[in-house]
Amino acid sequence: MSHHPDTRTIHVRLPRLASRPLTVPLYQTSTFAFDDPETFSEHMTKPDGTAYTRHGNPTVQALEHALADLEGGTGAVATASGMGAISTTLLALLRSGDHVLAQRRLYGGTHALFTDLKQRFGIGFDYVDSQDPATVAAALRPTTRLLYLETMANPTARVTDLPGMLRAGREAGITTVVDNTFATPVLCRPLEYGADIVVHSTTKYLGGHSDLLGGVIIAADPATHHELWHHNGVIGATADPFAAWLAIRGLHTLGLRVRRHESNAMFLATRLAAHPAVEAVHYPGLSDDPDHRLAKSMMDGYGGMLAFTVRGAARDVLTSFRLASLAPSLGGPETLVSHPRTTTHRQLSTSEGEAAGITDGTIRVSVGLEDPGDIWDDFRQALDRPARRGFPHDSGGSACGAWSEPDDREISRCIDTDDNLTRGNPVEHHDF
Repeated sequence: MSHHPDTRTIHVRLPRLASRPLTVPLYQTSTFAFDDPETFSEHMTKPDGTAYTRHGNPTVQALEHALADLEGGTGAVATASGMGAISTTLLALLRSGDHVLAQRRLYGGTHALFTDLKQRFGIGFDYVDSQDPATVAAALRPTTRLLYLETMANPTARVTDLPGMLRAGREAGITTVVDNTFATPVLCRPLEYGADIVVHSTTKYLGGHSDLLGGVIIAADPATHHELWHHNGVIGATADPFAAWLAIRGLHTLGLRVRRHESNAMFLATRLAAHPAVEAVHYPGLSDDPDHRLAKSMMDGYGGMLAFTVRGAARDVLTSFRLASLAPSLGGPETLVSHPRTTTHRQLSTSEGEAAGITDGTIRVSVGLEDPGDIWDDFRQALDRPARRGFPHDSGGSACGAWSEPDDREISRCIDTDDNLTRGNPVEHHDF
């Protein structure tokens, strides 16, 4: 039967393929059609169903399967953002009157969510030392239900003792959740240390191109996965298929990018550590970093995030970059800098900020994929202004004296010679 053109323009049929696409197709649709009501009903009630994209979509499911596999979980739930992943997890697992333990050094957005849940639902929160498992047992209450950790703290890149903290959580009989965004599954897989749930912002390293917004929750057991999937659909924090497709695209180069981010971060950290305008550098890849031994024992690398503290006015440094961008987010190809005290962690009191290792002089750096020499040249010129250093540029007006570029012998003292890749040899300026 021939239909009217107005009808034929709507009902465009999919071709039947004798082959299969090499890349995951983008299923940019909100709904799916069925031949019978029984199949329709079945697909509305299971995580791998495809009836309505809020509950399931083939492109989104492809991303979920890939990330569950990378982290070693039984299933994953993709969400609309990283905070969507954290919110869905907490709302699915907690009830009014419950109590949560969380590490003291924490992403500001997560801290804000905790404050909101406390005010709205009467959920209690106490903070523990992420490198001292004994603090978990000391802070337990009869109502404690969950322990929340980050593999590497945002923004200071301090490393959590995952084996010890997760063991303490298991002994307490509480659910353990780890935000693994900074490390990615390339460098660390918290489920292998006994975590129950892992969350990521796929906006960051997993997507890797600063062009998508998304998150994911990975569960260790099927029952938890199903509960998280159900609550995410009810809440409506569903991942958009196009964002999921972009994240899949990003996964193809994840290993390559993470290693280049790490190489560049090591190159930058060693030079920042030798600059007189820098008071401290926080990067676990440095052999004298307090977390170096811990990171080396539980991770497959040190990542591309670092923080440093400047002497004097951080604002002057932040406004002097020419290559690096003053911007939120991380894990993209561009080098980004931010001032946590006035942005991501602005809601913290001065004492809370100091407890988290954040001061007015702290600058967070997401080290990008640019040429490492170009990155350092930009940081050096931003730090070298005499007005910010507080002493004459070319005189001995400070105990530091006039500054000069560190040589390879100085840099090599900051690098663990037992490590490989950027951790094995002094990092040189290469044209990649």
